[in-house]
Amino acid sequence: MPVDFTLTPAQHELRLAARELARTVLAEVGPATRHLATPEERWRATRPIYEKVVTEGWLRRILPEPAGGEGRGMVDLALVAEELVAVDSNVSLTLFAVTLGLTPLLVAGTPEQVGAHLPRFLEPAGAPLAAFAFSEPGGSANFDAPAPAEGVRTTAVLDGDEWVINGAKRWVSSAGGWDGRGPDLLTVVCRTGADELSVIAVPGPVDGLTVEANLDLLGHRAHQIPVVTFRDVRVPRENVLGGEGAGREVVAMSFTPTAALVGVFGLAKMRAAFEFALEFARTQARGGTGPILDHQAVGYALADAKGAMEAVRSLSWRACHALDAGSPGAAELALHAKIVGSETAVRVITDLMRVVGIESYSHEAPLAEILQDALVYPLFDGGNMGVRRRQLHALLADPGYDPSATFLA
Repeated sequence: MPVDFTLTPAQHELRLAARELARTVLAEVGPATRHLATPEERWRATRPIYEKVVTEGWLRRILPEPAGGEGRGMVDLALVAEELVAVDSNVSLTLFAVTLGLTPLLVAGTPEQVGAHLPRFLEPAGAPLAAFAFSEPGGSANFDAPAPAEGVRTTAVLDGDEWVINGAKRWVSSAGGWDGRGPDLLTVVCRTGADELSVIAVPGPVDGLTVEANLDLLGHRAHQIPVVTFRDVRVPRENVLGGEGAGREVVAMSFTPTAALVGVFGLAKMRAAFEFALEFARTQARGGTGPILDHQAVGYALADAKGAMEAVRSLSWRACHALDAGSPGAAELALHAKIVGSETAVRVITDLMRVVGIESYSHEAPLAEILQDALVYPLFDGGNMGVRRRQLHALLADPGYDPSATFLA
């Protein structure tokens, strides 16, 4: 039976509601943060806006139904992500980073663990944060390699009935929390043995966590990416998610869905750039006798950009549909969506800047900021070179690899 991406009435309603949220709430992020000098000031200025998003029920809306939320799968999440990220990358990433931070709990937690840590995130109130503390200083592409090349160097050592965690994490969204004492929940990837990785739930506020720095980013200027250290952080032994030594599997289950979502992020930024460039081409003569859209070169460039956007949307939606259906080719499609979507976004936005010309190089136009945000997509959530292509290579090299699995997904 062919895949039908005709949206249901509920999906149409969801998409329009997300678009309205972006227009009325997320549009406030830029004016509230651009004039602020430091990463800490910009991050804190987003809190009232994020609280509005939570209060209006959007965190609950994107958390999965089986966990008590209202999310009905990855395709619905893709619809929401495109609308939100097209307007703002900062609070949107804070919101979606919560889902990543909670994913180890949702995919590997016991009913008791879920009951202990999840309810805070289902309430439409406050500004709850969760973070998946995976990446470390020095890089984590080889996160599961043994010493001396191990990517994960954060350790958790048993002391009686408690884990004692020591180490450092970097490139983890919201890991410092609003007050520097960590988010409401950290899911921390640790080395619990020489060749054993585990994921441990660390509720906040976290005694022993220190924010060493908040990185001053090229894009996502109002999003928090800190460097944090753990010094003798203690949590109960039963906070291990999925069992001791299950870290590799939990990491894989957590990062496969996000790959498809990054493809959607790239689509969203292309859409924002395309809409601006199209309107510019329709209304600007730039010294000529008519709008520059009348020129064939401009029209062709816009047509190519729109075609690339539609291809990324189709690939990303297909990957999300395959993930929802549990199809055998879902993981491969998610990887392709991440790589193709992120790299296409950078190329297309740059091409659209050429359509607009030198005006696009000033922050008076939105294209410079759009490009700054999009440049991270090939680099984060598992870099395309260090992680995602390596994962595809491993799939292709597997003797049991079936190229037709993606045809049926």
